[in-house]
Amino acid sequence: MAANVLDLDDMMNNNDNFNNEDNQNNNSPAGPSVWIFGYGSLCWYPGFEYDKCITGYVRGYVRRFWQGNTTHRGTLEKPGRVATLVEEKDGITWGCAFQVSGTLALDYLRQRECTLGGYLTDYIKFFPRLASEHSGISGEAFPALVYIATPKNDLWIGEEPIVETARQIAQCRGPSGHNVEYLVRLAVFMREELPGASDEHLFELEGLVRRFVAEANLSIGALLGSTPRRIRRDSHENVRRHVSFEFTSRVPEKRLRCLHI
Repeated sequence: MAANVLDLDDMMNNNDNFNNEDNQNNNSPAGPSVWIFGYGSLCWYPGFEYDKCITGYVRGYVRRFWQGNTTHRGTLEKPGRVATLVEEKDGITWGCAFQVSGTLALDYLRQRECTLGGYLTDYIKFFPRLASEHSGISGEAFPALVYIATPKNDLWIGEEPIVETARQIAQCRGPSGHNVEYLVRLAVFMREELPGASDEHLFELEGLVRRFVAEANLSIGALLGSTPRRIRRDSHENVRRHVSFEFTSRVPEKRLRCLHI
């Protein structure tokens, strides 16, 4: 995927082509809706109002802490490490998608992710984890807006020894809080909301960071800051089930019309 900056009209118009059946959202006073895929801090702290939040995954990418950060979880002198998506043929990245209406959330995310974070935007196919005949969520893949960092931005770190990444995370802090909070709360989201989902890079990093924090005689709890507001995800799900590709792999593979992604 070649990431590029999309303006608000492009985002809404492209998404409308795929969601014409969701008339109750597109005809609402708030305006058309768009889905946003979160795989980093958005999973536990979106920071904007949304209509729905569902868990699921994207294919062909893996989550890597290869993006530097100087505005949220680090400083110019000591950049933090935050997540981005890196293309990998058989990769799977789990996260959650937020449905939003109007432009307030997109304006907020443009500042948070693009202006301050160095991320670009594009659309990507999102596969919901669950489907329900009463929820309006069919289980079929649909396009979601994604914020992704590439080697072309000034904050790009790229691949480095994972021990070095862990040391940086254990030591960095920025205006939004400690870098440890970003990592640990993401790992907690994965364990609690997506039990059974695999992310070796994330969990190996978490283990190393917890070790370094302990060696420094610090408390993980003291680095986490205040507890964020609980996010109600998969509200159409009655019974929590473990992630199962027996279920999710039923989603038919097909090219999305218009975007061809």
